[in-house]
Amino acid sequence: MKNIISLILILFCFIPSFAKKEVVETEYRRSSVYSILVNNTEQKFANEIKEQFLNIPISDKYNDHNLSVKVVNVAKKGKYQDSIEVFINKNHIGSRLVAKWFNRNILTGECSLDLIKSRGLYDASQLDKELAKRSARGMAMLEDAGEELIGNTFLLVNEINYVDKSKTSSAVGSGLRILGAFAGAFVGVDLSDLSDMVGDMVESIKGFKVKIRTSLYQLDWNEETANTFYKLYYSSAPDEQKRLDFEKNREIFKMKYVGEIESSGSTTSFMGINEDEPLMMVRKACQRAIDENIADLSKKHEPFRIKAPIISVDPTITVEIGLKEGITKDSKFEVLEAQEKNGKIEYKRVGVIKPVESKIWDNRFMASEEGAYGADFGATTFIKESGKDLYPGLLIRQIE
Repeated sequence: MKNIISLILILFCFIPSFAKKEVVETEYRRSSVYSILVNNTEQKFANEIKEQFLNIPISDKYNDHNLSVKVVNVAKKGKYQDSIEVFINKNHIGSRLVAKWFNRNILTGECSLDLIKSRGLYDASQLDKELAKRSARGMAMLEDAGEELIGNTFLLVNEINYVDKSKTSSAVGSGLRILGAFAGAFVGVDLSDLSDMVGDMVESIKGFKVKIRTSLYQLDWNEETANTFYKLYYSSAPDEQKRLDFEKNREIFKMKYVGEIESSGSTTSFMGINEDEPLMMVRKACQRAIDENIADLSKKHEPFRIKAPIISVDPTITVEIGLKEGITKDSKFEVLEAQEKNGKIEYKRVGVIKPVESKIWDNRFMASEEGAYGADFGATTFIKESGKDLYPGLLIRQIE
């Protein structure tokens, strides 16, 4: 009976429509990601790498929060930590991410809560009603959205370096040219110059590999910042004064550095790719390395950890995550139950599960084309280590 009551609570406050299985698989709160490429234009295959990066989607375990600029070109190889922060601050990335959350019209200053309603899984009419009354429940729901949705917005900066076996390249410091490229990214960047000169790629493809350093930043959305935005800049109708005030004070919305990781640069198998499709070799190498970095960052930094719903418990516990998310036989996950309290969603641990070693799904890019073991599983099978009876819709989050 207790389990039935808990399930009804989840259906009511967390997932508005739970009638179909596909809703269980997709309707849950995700963190949001904006991903960019630092493109070294001097390296071999620079244009091909850029072209394929633009084809790589945001992982379905996160919301796509991309902005208009996805590529920043630099003319030297190096570690661009200082330049990245110049790019973030000069282009007011924090304010742009906030503006996207509120569908802010840059010409009128008009905002809306539509995106927050949909990603927060709120009943739109109910939230509007509560906010109109300025009820405690409505304010709590808005605060809840800020804590778990807006505050969990991340910037991924990917530095992709082709590993050229024909020569050794030493890393160099970032100079004025690099700083200039980063600082002016939102003024204008040409994404159309995509090369189709790939004739020598087939010759180089055996052992083709890239190393990718991914830096992670998080939007610093706290109570003070939220109150300032709602009081001074948010308007549900055109408001010239609030529009101007927001433009003048974009710097108050900041990004904070979380960490970074570099892929191993190990050779990716190119089984399943035809030689007349060399660009797919670049795509596979880049996407596999980026996914590897995201998985590692997720493990190391709790705010960035993914959540995923249990899709079945009978006859086995299955979840649609796998090797792409870095799962191994030693991984462990806590099982979370969403509970509503005074208009806010809270998560309570109700169990711990671990994957079955022989039943880990290989969901990496093009795993099926290369005939990889487990590519046809469709999900990873888990066993319960501890906790109460589980049911579909509960979320899991990695702890080891």
